[in-house]
This record gives sequence, structure tokens and C-alpha cells, in this order.
Amino acid sequence: MSLNNVKQIVLVLSGKGGVGKSSVTTQLALSLSLSGHTVGILDIDLTGPSIPRLLGLEDAKITQAPGGWLPVEVHHAQTLPPTPSDLCQAGAEIIHNEGVNQPPPPVANGSTSSTTALHSIGALHAISLAFLLPSRSSAVVWRGPKKTAMVRQFLTDVLWPPLDYLLIDTPPGTSDEHISLAETLLQQTSAPTFFPASSGSSPPNQLAGAVIVTTPQAVAISDVRKELSFCRKVGIGVLGVVENMSGYVCECCGEETNLFGKGGGEVMAREFRVKFLGRVPVDRQWGLLVEQGKKPRYGKVSVESEQEDDEKSNESDELERYDDGNGVDPTNEYDHGLLVDKYRNCSLHGTFEGITRQLVDIIEHR
Repeated sequence: MSLNNVKQIVLVLSGKGGVGKSSVTTQLALSLSLSGHTVGILDIDLTGPSIPRLLGLEDAKITQAPGGWLPVEVHHAQTLPPTPSDLCQAGAEIIHNEGVNQPPPPVANGSTSSTTALHSIGALHAISLAFLLPSRSSAVVWRGPKKTAMVRQFLTDVLWPPLDYLLIDTPPGTSDEHISLAETLLQQTSAPTFFPASSGSSPPNQLAGAVIVTTPQAVAISDVRKELSFCRKVGIGVLGVVENMSGYVCECCGEETNLFGKGGGEVMAREFRVKFLGRVPVDRQWGLLVEQGKKPRYGKVSVESEQEDDEKSNESDELERYDDGNGVDPTNEYDHGLLVDKYRNCSLHGTFEGITRQLVDIIEHR
């Protein structure tokens, strides 16, 4: 099967739509990549695939190869330069510890400082039904049997490169896609197997479990509980719960507001005796990054600048994401560079860095 090259499979689930599963999946993937892991994203939300847009790959297409499909490369393994905050931190350390005129102490890899060293990241690949559709506005009108067949084909016919983690982004609910996914994965990963993948078998304990995404309000929690029950019924372990959209810090005044309440996800995790991984606030800059390609910038903003951003956002929808057909940015507002590099400037990077660290620790100590 095509999953032989995958060490760990993590499902991202929620019984409720609109809680931000695709956003959480994308940020988990970026954070794992920034930690040096090779990562893949499998988007099985067949009727509403969001991963290609979040990754800025709406125009990408799947390549057919002998034996299956090749996933789309988001970025390859490489090194990134230090961020401005890294350089500021390094300068502060030099002043505090060594003095202004003395160089920082050497580190094991031969660079002058661990904070100013190049940052090594792992490769990221993705697969989605959207890569097979003729256009981004094409509707998928399929009955259950065809959805089931498509999910199984994604699990068996994609030629993944060697991956540390495969994140599977799922649609809301507990419908055909979930049942097909659970049955196929449990069937293919339940038997005792051996590693490495070159032997033709799967890694042991390949199906790591599921990350459950919810928002704080009661109407979402009531539906997400069903997803936890679904995992127990089909035998999929729950790695933890993420409470998304938990709070918003105003960029104008700095005041924090709990738009949808607070703490509902943590209470649910405690009730079901599963790990609470953390809260993720609403960050407007994350939206600008994935929608308009802008590098996150923080500081006080005026009402006028917010209105300008809204106008440019509307223009971007009309201009097909800053593309006039020739790869030209008509608004000159797009910040070029890798998504993963720009994401390091996002405030949510720190949040997901902590969530990812917990997740990796849970998986490694199962």
C-alpha cells in the first residue's frame, strides 16, 4: 500500500463544521516541518477541500506516475535564514552574556550562535481532490459509494515520499468518509508489521490517533462530543483536544475578547479523560497570510488601514488571488517567499509550536 513510507498517521477530526480543522491541520503541518520533520497532508474533505487554498496551491495539479499519484510539493527540505526576532534575541544575549565587542560562543554545528544559525526544515507535500478538479468552482456531487471509493483510493494510490507524519484533514461529522477512512486505516495498520518501509510493510503503531478540534461555545462542544464517541467506537485513540478560536486580541487597543466564550474544549477533554493540547486565538494576520500571501505584521493599526485591507481583500477575490493569468500581482501587495517562512512571523507559530511539541511527545511515548 502507499502508506508504507509513512511513520505516523494523525487524523484531524471534529463533529462540527466551521471550527477550523483545515486551519489547524495546516498549522500543525507547518510547525512539524519547522521542527525538521517531513510531513504530508491528505485532504479527504471531498465536497469542501480547503487545504489547497490555505497552502496557496489552488492552481496545482496531481501528477500521474506509474503505480499511482504523486502528491504536490509545498516546499522541499531546506534551510531558512534567522528571523528578525531571532537576530534581536541573539543580540540581546551577546550584550547580556558576553559584552558588545565579544562574539557569541560557538555551538556544535560550527555556527556562531544557535539563535543566528540557519533553520533546517522538513519537506511538506499535500494531496487533495481539489487538485483533480477542472476549476476551483467545480462542485463535487457524489453519493456515498463514490466518496468511499475516493477515500480508499487516496489511501492506496498516492506515492508518498518517506514521511515522519501524515496529517489527514477530514470533513465534519461521522459520515461515509469517516467510516471508510477508519475501516481502511485500521485494516491496514492493525496487523503486526516491521520497519523499514523498504521491506514492503508498514511501521509499527502507524496510526498514531486523532486530534479533535472544537471551538469554546456549547453548540460546538455538543457536536464534537459525538466525534470523541465515534473514535471510541471504531478504536481510534484520541491524542488530544485543541480549542480553536479561543479569544481575540484587538490590534488597535490590545484588549482581549472571548468572542465565542472560553474553556469549553478543556472541560470536554477533562470529561472524556483526554489530553487538552491548548487554546488557539483568532489572529487576523494568519487570515491575511493564507488569503493574501501577506507576511504577518503586528502593531497598532488604524481604522483606515483596516478598511484598506478589507477593500484589498475584496479586490483579491475578484482578481483570483493576485493573479492576472501571467503570474503578475496586480496589487503589488503579495509578499513573495515560502508560506512556512512567512508563518514564522505569525503569533500563532508560538502557540502551535507548543501544541506540536506536546503532540510529538505523546506519539513517541505511546
